[in-house]
Amino acid sequence: MIKSWVESANKPSCEFPVNNLPYGVFSRTDGLLRCGVAIGDFVFDCSAAEEQGLLEVSKAPILSKSVWNPLMESGSATWSELRERLMDFFVEGSTKQSLVQSLLYPLSEVNLHMPFNVAEFTDFYSGKHHASNVGTMFRGQENALPPNWLHMPIGYNGRASSVFVSGTNVHRPWGQLKSTKHENPAFLPSRRFDFELEMGAIVGKNSNAPVSTEEADAMIFGYVMLNDWSARDIQAWEYQPLGPFQAKAAATTISPWIVTSLALDPFRISAPDRDVELLPYLKETNPSFYNINLEVFLSPAGTEEHLISRTNYNEIYYSAAQQLAHHTSSGCPMRVGDLLGSGTISGSDRNSRGSMLELSWGGKEPLNLGNETRTFLQDGDTVIFRGGAKTSDYKVGFGECIGKVMPALENPIST
Repeated sequence: MIKSWVESANKPSCEFPVNNLPYGVFSRTDGLLRCGVAIGDFVFDCSAAEEQGLLEVSKAPILSKSVWNPLMESGSATWSELRERLMDFFVEGSTKQSLVQSLLYPLSEVNLHMPFNVAEFTDFYSGKHHASNVGTMFRGQENALPPNWLHMPIGYNGRASSVFVSGTNVHRPWGQLKSTKHENPAFLPSRRFDFELEMGAIVGKNSNAPVSTEEADAMIFGYVMLNDWSARDIQAWEYQPLGPFQAKAAATTISPWIVTSLALDPFRISAPDRDVELLPYLKETNPSFYNINLEVFLSPAGTEEHLISRTNYNEIYYSAAQQLAHHTSSGCPMRVGDLLGSGTISGSDRNSRGSMLELSWGGKEPLNLGNETRTFLQDGDTVIFRGGAKTSDYKVGFGECIGKVMPALENPIST
């Protein structure tokens, strides 16, 4: 742990020590959106610091737009310089303490907002245990993984317009549901609404041509936790032949703090063992996987939280760098602010599964929540993701990724 004069940042349980310094957007009672950095129990007003000449890391202001996209666009040298400046502000014995102390505000007194403008959203299917579980449920164990799955990251283009920050309520989506008893589908609210535990990688550099995994890794600005809300019954009827569409379009929730790749460097680990050799363009020269603990809690309306899953980001089969390299392999341009979902992160046992679909095994094995059970999410349920990378004396956290399931909106179809 790098010690700080901000005492709360030195607690081993604190998510935001000097080693982290994640980026977010906050507002106070005046409602103005400001770029901020979390340190201990406080948020530091980076926008004000830049206005006062304390954070001049670029010729033009980059922290006045109330999102972090301008910093991403400024390049990796500026990313490093800003981080070094901020660490210098908050390290124990800093000569800048008297200059910056007045720009600290308690996290408990601010509201958090979307930290960046999402350019595009691509969601992958890169959790091997998840893919195997889902495939086993629907195709049997022998055909669980599609023939292509071990050779490349599978993904689909999602909706940037429905990516929301933690704390945003999520309405149960409407859609076409196919009944086994009737020939025609009905238009109804989803009855099998679900969460998916994922990590999201944020692209910080543009590309107009294919890139290597090493180049892709350098393009990633930072990471967030991500909940890919999924309507399983809508998905079951629509996914053939082109894959998910409306089942995934209602909402995607991300945690409020962008944890930079620089902060996560100490937690890099090597790739998992491969079942088959990957093609050269997907092979990695440097470790680009991370050891990040993840937990899922479910809080039924008005009741306590229940820990329902505990897993790790290292269970993913393809890294964000491999996903990004594959995304560009056709020549597809990537833009600053593109968001890549990892795919559902599940471990090998039941208590480490990253979705209700798996935890309840398609609804056949209800999940025990004390006085009640769940197969899929009910109205009023709150889903909470918590996660962080840990050493023996400090933690790099993301803040909570929270969403509450609200009843479906009134029937959108005129009768």
